[in-house]
Amino acid sequence: MRNSDLNIDPAHVASLVTEKTKAIVPVHLAGQPADLDPLLELGIPVVEDAAHAAESAYRGRKIGPLSAATCFSLYATKNIAAGEGGLISTNDPEVAEAIENLRFMRRGDGSLYDIVVPGYKANLSDVLAAIALCQLDKVERHREIRRRHVSLYDEAMAGLDGIDPLARDPRDTHALHLYAVRIDAERAGGTRDQFQRALTEENIGTSIHFLPVHRLTAYRERYPAQPPLPVAEKAGDEVLSLPLSPAHSNGDVRDAIEALGRVHARFSGS
Repeated sequence: MRNSDLNIDPAHVASLVTEKTKAIVPVHLAGQPADLDPLLELGIPVVEDAAHAAESAYRGRKIGPLSAATCFSLYATKNIAAGEGGLISTNDPEVAEAIENLRFMRRGDGSLYDIVVPGYKANLSDVLAAIALCQLDKVERHREIRRRHVSLYDEAMAGLDGIDPLARDPRDTHALHLYAVRIDAERAGGTRDQFQRALTEENIGTSIHFLPVHRLTAYRERYPAQPPLPVAEKAGDEVLSLPLSPAHSNGDVRDAIEALGRVHARFSGS
């Protein structure tokens, strides 16, 4: 993981690859594309987690057709929302067929059907698909709202010592899905958790994206020999997502900025 944007570090991945490595799964965190070219050059299938990246482009190339498979989310909070579900893109017919077999076990028509692999009932319902199609018409309008809000946040963060947004690479198109900042307790005067509690008292809702997976109970118990992951662990203590969605007005974002400024002044003594 890279400190700047918290995306996968290709150089570190290359050092970890063995003959047992089956696939590489980069996450386009917050909408910033991971550095894909060095990963693809390793010759190992890449499966992208693009839950945050429906509008992203990597070095001028749209996220979706670049790797073995790319997984998008249509959850209610995503840039294109159906309420639940998602979709997978691939240019590989074999991968497409395997996904089709797994997403809906029963194949065929009428009473003459077959089950070719043990699969799931994971097909998107017609109602949710219709909702998603309607959202496609709003993508550009919603993006403009997000862009405006991100600009307001960027201007405000420049004056708050110890509160730094995650890096956005100018070579790429960022989906602007999350506005995540890192809170340096020493410089900002308070921890991320203290800032979150104080903002809640100011009626500003925030989120934590995300806690280190290896510290969560199921994974900690299943993999007790997991070595430390210092970059992820530090990020898990520092990252906070501020309100960002087309449902927010400019005034809502300014309210969040003003509240953050008050909290920062109180903690830092500035």
